[in-house]
Amino acid sequence: MAEKINENIKSIRELKDYTQEYMAVMLNITQAGYSKIEKGTITLSCDKLEEIAFIFEMDLINLIAFESSLYLKNDFMKFNTSEQGNLSNIEMLYQDKIILLEKLLDKTNNELENYKDKYGGL
Repeated sequence: MAEKINENIKSIRELKDYTQEYMAVMLNITQAGYSKIEKGTITLSCDKLEEIAFIFEMDLINLIAFESSLYLKNDFMKFNTSEQGNLSNIEMLYQDKIILLEKLLDKTNNELENYKDKYGGL
């Protein structure tokens, strides 16, 4: 089962077009450490799995039970419905990336504020 979870993590990362470097930054680990997650050479804690699921914007159960063929079919169907509202196709493709980059920016800003509080502002 652990091997399947590692495969799921890699598949979802690739489907979302995230790099290993991006995932490593979001998880506060090295790229080599993240690579070990996908290869299954380290055991993941429940906390780390939940963190990965959060980055992917899915719950833990869906991460564990992920089936790429179903995801691709559902994603295609969502993309082709009239529920798109005012978003263009390009905006829809990149909206999840924009949200994650905004979260990364917020996280970075929070860390910067913590450093300023700890070491004194400039």
